[in-house]
Amino acid sequence: MLQGVAGLVLQVLFWVVLAATAYAFVNATMQRPDAYTAADKLTKPVWLIILGMATLLSFVLGVTGMVIAAVAAGVYLVDVRPKLLEIQGKSR
Repeated sequence: MLQGVAGLVLQVLFWVVLAATAYAFVNATMQRPDAYTAADKLTKPVWLIILGMATLLSFVLGVTGMVIAAVAAGVYLVDVRPKLLEIQGKSR
């Protein structure tokens, strides 16, 4: 019984992390490239590679990849995205 619950929780977490990483990737593609340098962050192509590889790793490495993807998406969504929106004068 416990294995079933743990498996279900991990499956739900996997899909939540995948959705957050996909959202972060799509959002990163929609931002202006100059906003990344103006916000003193890594460049747009670097963030696209980080988020794309994080998504791929979540599929390949399972739980370990899911943790990597969660960290990458979290850093982008909590640190980079707000700075980009601020630089571009957009509301959150």
